[in-house]
Amino acid sequence: MKKFLRDKAIWWGLGVIAGAALLGSGFAAGFSLGKMYPQNITVTEVSNTSAGQPSSVNFGTFWQTWDVINKSYIGADKISPQDKVYGAISGLVQSLKDPYSVFLSPKDNKKFQEDVQGSFGGIGAEIGSKKNNIVVVAPLKDTPAMRAGITAGDIILAINSTSTEGMSVDEAVRLIRGPQGTKVTLSIIREGWEKSKDFEIIRDTITVPTLDFSMKDGNVAYIQLYSFNANTGYLFYNAVYKLASEGAKGVILDLRNNPGGYLEVAVDLGGWFLKRGALIVSEESKEEGKKDFRAVGNEALSDVPVVVLINGGSASASEIIAGALRDNRRVKLVGEKSFGKGTVQQVIPLSEGSTVKLTIARWVLPSGKSLENGGLTPDFEVKMTEDDVKNKRDPQLDKALEVIKSEIRSTKS
Repeated sequence: MKKFLRDKAIWWGLGVIAGAALLGSGFAAGFSLGKMYPQNITVTEVSNTSAGQPSSVNFGTFWQTWDVINKSYIGADKISPQDKVYGAISGLVQSLKDPYSVFLSPKDNKKFQEDVQGSFGGIGAEIGSKKNNIVVVAPLKDTPAMRAGITAGDIILAINSTSTEGMSVDEAVRLIRGPQGTKVTLSIIREGWEKSKDFEIIRDTITVPTLDFSMKDGNVAYIQLYSFNANTGYLFYNAVYKLASEGAKGVILDLRNNPGGYLEVAVDLGGWFLKRGALIVSEESKEEGKKDFRAVGNEALSDVPVVVLINGGSASASEIIAGALRDNRRVKLVGEKSFGKGTVQQVIPLSEGSTVKLTIARWVLPSGKSLENGGLTPDFEVKMTEDDVKNKRDPQLDKALEVIKSEIRSTKS
């Protein structure tokens, strides 16, 4: 026991000596670094360093890093002070961890505006973010993406061999877009796959479809809505008028692979199905608080049996309509869980031609449910397999027809 205590005391003493040596060397190293990189840093390359600066934030580390880069980074002379500032602003926006918020420098913003205003090619797919992945919200009808076999929920791992890890949605869209007739390669992983596959898609000019309609067996009006755009109201009116004249007794509203569109169009559409004054959705923002959007339409379909089809490609305005009909009228939802896109973005101009696209509000359904990251769970869940698509089967529509016919019979009795 005495030997053990003596040995233990020796090791403890060696530990103290070693610790003192490390502390000494650490002090020496720290002293040397302190001489190399003093705390008092004077920056002469930038101006307006205090404009809008919150008093509770210490920018000392930022300016230390700026100084270290200028003194030690081997390529510092190739990066302008202004580009470093733009990089810092990008990092500031990225710190929000919101895939839909992004900063565009004057150069990037100019390119973005040219893309939007000019003629560009694409693949015809709405792109979003889910669980830190770039995903396909929905491929649009009769587009290169749909013809290539891209489906809602596909995770894009790479675009032309460029990894999408940490990539914003806007950056992914810019990489996918390109001149008509050129090729883009997407590396895709899908639920149930063991490894990814590459899809080579030829870009084309994309025309976004609006709706199709037909009469199904049993006098069921079937309206498939692809987007909520400026033409939706007029085309929906024509579809309802024609189907009503043919004796429609119930409606299936198909919102599968509908990535959304204008909120105002969705609210107007809700006025067909709901009584005036019914709450369709609330918009909650930091600046304006809570704003309610209520039905003000013609109520023409407010007493008609309705079933709504949704899937993982149903997002934004589609989820608002589906959720509002279920919350107000207990309308049944058939298909698969929706995407879960419930936020509002606004492009805000900044100085020198730069912009920031920022999430400024969220949508809340009448039930109080926020759509973001949750989506809508259908009342009747029906999966659509690749084999179903290949053989042109639609078990989801079959189930919707079964449900709506049952509701029509219940209405008669």
